[in-house]
Amino acid sequence: MLFEVLVTVVVLVVSLRVWYVTTCGRCHSTRSMKGKTVIVTGGSAGIGLHTAEDLVRRGARVILACRNLEKACKVAAQLKAEASQGGEVAVRRLDTSDLNSVRTFAKEILDTEKHIHVLINNAGIVEPPDKVITNEGLELTMATNHFGHFLLTNLLLERLKQSTPSRIVNVSSMAHKRVSSLDLNSLNFEKEVYRHLVPYRRSKLCNILFSLELARRLEGSGVTANSLHPGVVKTDILISYNTMLGRIFKLFLILWAKDVKLGAQTNIYLALSEEVEGVSGRYFSDCKQVKPTKLARDKDLAKRLWEVSEKMVKLRPEEKFC
Repeated sequence: MLFEVLVTVVVLVVSLRVWYVTTCGRCHSTRSMKGKTVIVTGGSAGIGLHTAEDLVRRGARVILACRNLEKACKVAAQLKAEASQGGEVAVRRLDTSDLNSVRTFAKEILDTEKHIHVLINNAGIVEPPDKVITNEGLELTMATNHFGHFLLTNLLLERLKQSTPSRIVNVSSMAHKRVSSLDLNSLNFEKEVYRHLVPYRRSKLCNILFSLELARRLEGSGVTANSLHPGVVKTDILISYNTMLGRIFKLFLILWAKDVKLGAQTNIYLALSEEVEGVSGRYFSDCKQVKPTKLARDKDLAKRLWEVSEKMVKLRPEEKFC
């Protein structure tokens, strides 16, 4: 009897897993990316890597913007070997938690790249166990996931405008739904206790609000900006915690999470699909437009977050292009 119950449970779980995988959103576009230049932050692993892999196969020139150059160069060599449509791969160092690194990277890109057709702000971390403040006074998770990409996008906007039609893709998460309020005077936990997962959730909300305000400022420019939830994906960012909770979560990932190729589909969809040509300021999941929370749709909050972020990253007058 027990054996039969176990078999039934296994069959049910496997069936649900197959159903989930087969119904996940996929990018079905066959569009070529020959002649297009794409920047993917955090492109040496996870969904960033598989996003880059797909775009290279379509003929794009893909710039992997990564902290670990040694790892990124190995990935680039593999992608070049597999490219069949004349795609190119370049590697540049970028640490989005370090604003000096962001500025150095942006200058190098502007000095060497005549066009930027797609910017995919994909790099991200789940916060460390203890609060870490960067040299610029920013909480590490917020710096990596929001402030660094905010600065990078602003620094590259002029080139993106010169390359229209062009696209900006910001990788967020459904984790933003766990944020009920956003104190713009405590983005770096200046006024509150640092708690597990709160920085990550907050940064993901900021990704959506940033996209919303960016789209408003870019209206009519030929540059679009959208954000997305890639799904719960089996990547290093989620499976590195060796705790009881972490082990339980790993079991959940085995049963229900997407693999990285599926997790990259909405990235790819927003980067090239004809279906979202001209669409801006929206939030997507499984290659479909969905509604984020009411807080994430607050246009006034998005505007004020932009203004605070400008001050936090010390955006200079000559660095403002929208």
